[in-house]
Amino acid sequence: MALDQSFVGRTYPPTAPYEVGREKIREFAEAVGDANPAYTDPEAAKALGHPDVIAPPTFVFAITFKAAGVVIQDPQLGLDYSRVVHGDQKFAYQRPVRAGDRLTVTSTIEAIKSLAGNDILDIRGEVHDESGEHVVTAFTKLVARAAEGE
Repeated sequence: MALDQSFVGRTYPPTAPYEVGREKIREFAEAVGDANPAYTDPEAAKALGHPDVIAPPTFVFAITFKAAGVVIQDPQLGLDYSRVVHGDQKFAYQRPVRAGDRLTVTSTIEAIKSLAGNDILDIRGEVHDESGEHVVTAFTKLVARAAEGE
């Protein structure tokens, strides 16, 4: 069954703040194999004009995808998550994520489309720091595959 188009434009409440720690950044950089010293060495980050270490660009996926979970789990939307695959991910940065940031994410359903029996759900996650400064926008595309025989 196709997702309800009336959900396009629906915005969900902001998440609780997520505090970005140096160790989380280091662990993430290590996991993705990025040895950029700005991710692990405060002095290297300061030499580049940052107040502390910064996070690799895809670091925010963890918090924006978790925030998108509120959309995914909305029972009124009716998304069958067992049929969902991750279709695409993009980020538009205003500034890097830094150690010490306390970030919240507000998720909005940007679009719902049906294509060959599959539902395609576009979610925009607006990430702000505790002062309200816009840090990054995450664009997540999810594809709910059609059930067999549909």
